[in-house]
Amino acid sequence: MTTVDDLVQRVAARAVSENEQLPAPVGDGQIAEAEGRLGFALHPLLARLYREVADGGFGPDYRLLPLLGPGSSVVGEYLARREASVGAEHPEWPEGVLPILTWGCAMYAGVDCLSEDGQVLLFEPNPYSGGSWDECWFLDSAGLAAWLETWLAGAGWFEEDAFDRDDVAEPQPWDRAASRLASGV
Repeated sequence: MTTVDDLVQRVAARAVSENEQLPAPVGDGQIAEAEGRLGFALHPLLARLYREVADGGFGPDYRLLPLLGPGSSVVGEYLARREASVGAEHPEWPEGVLPILTWGCAMYAGVDCLSEDGQVLLFEPNPYSGGSWDECWFLDSAGLAAWLETWLAGAGWFEEDAFDRDDVAEPQPWDRAASRLASGV
């Protein structure tokens, strides 16, 4: 068994322990439909989570959004945010960053499907002061696997007691935000 296999199994075990009525996982057809609508492939680990764990409903705090479907979904949120960004003087949302969960207050966790490790980004629009949105993007984790490990360990900045602990790393400004927003990628 690989490290990724072990991680997916541990995520699945925690997901089931926290939610007895998880949505069913998605099939290959739904993954293909999502990728077709997005115009790029899901990060492989993200695809495995939706295929092997559940169609959202697990993860930190507000939990992962469903991949497709009525209401708020990963694909729906991404397409709406990209539509508002394409051709805008100051694009808000970079290509390839999938909003996987909302933190509330218009904040999102997003997986950069164009990065090898699937960087997890935080979009926090509250500091926006007009002009470029790059000040609203933060690197939460260098990769999706590390982000999931942080959640499994109860060691994320988003945990209830995080502000009382010294060992919790807070998201840092995303150094690629300005270039990714400007280039459309």
